[in-house]
Amino acid sequence: MRLTVRVPATVANLGPGFDCFGLAVDLCNEVTINTEAESGVSWEGEGAEELPTDGSDMVSRAIRHVAELAVETRRHALPPFHLHGLNRIPLERGLGSSAAAAVAGVVLAYRILDLGDPPAQTTFSIAAEIEGHPDNAAAAIFGGFTIAMADGLVRRLDPHPDLRPALLVPLDVRLPTAEARRALGDSFSREDMVFNASHAALTVVAVTHDPGLLFPALRDRIHQEVRLALVREVRDTFERLAQAGIPVCVAGAGPSLLAFDSKGSTVPDPGPGWRVLRVPLHAGGAAIVTV
Repeated sequence: MRLTVRVPATVANLGPGFDCFGLAVDLCNEVTINTEAESGVSWEGEGAEELPTDGSDMVSRAIRHVAELAVETRRHALPPFHLHGLNRIPLERGLGSSAAAAVAGVVLAYRILDLGDPPAQTTFSIAAEIEGHPDNAAAAIFGGFTIAMADGLVRRLDPHPDLRPALLVPLDVRLPTAEARRALGDSFSREDMVFNASHAALTVVAVTHDPGLLFPALRDRIHQEVRLALVREVRDTFERLAQAGIPVCVAGAGPSLLAFDSKGSTVPDPGPGWRVLRVPLHAGGAAIVTV
């Protein structure tokens, strides 16, 4: 059996939607599995030189996790396979590369184990457990704009067709999610919690119905300032965009930024040291593309 799954990059949080909002963008990794080829793991594209080839990568781990669940239910054992990844999602830039890998592994495992196509909610539950970030996993699986709840509930909404995102990716700056999370506080004032709740509600309206509200909606008091303080060169770019009236937020844990073109205002190129990826939103989520 030989098949390929395609999984989109995702931007979590979107300002005030800490740990619950996710947005899928059309920058996709493709992972191919071949059960008739010599066993092994290979990569090309983003991170090809640094990703492990000994089976300890996130895709392989997710495949083995599903296989262990299948063994518990007396289903088929995992066959030998060769795994090849074509990566377009930059690593450790806040664009959901780990979630994409976990989702890819779950989808591929179900196929090679002859378990059928799992419901999207099942794929989400397993991938989120493996990778630990339900907000990214939800958008990678369902596509569009997602709201992931702590109890496992996911709601997918259609983003407004006028949204024009731009991913601003620093070339030489990385920020592991674990490091970014350790910097966060353990408690927040009632004022800050009310601020974020109201702006999160406004963000839902802005993303789905009125993009003109994005600039005020994306403000946050929980995580962005703390994370931007870890990467001052990124903070400077963030502040310049905000002062120019550009809707902008930290992409996931950072250091990338997500900005949006608005009427009469285009997201500018930050200059040397940055990549600007103008990619549309991804409506569908993870999918098998070849069999």
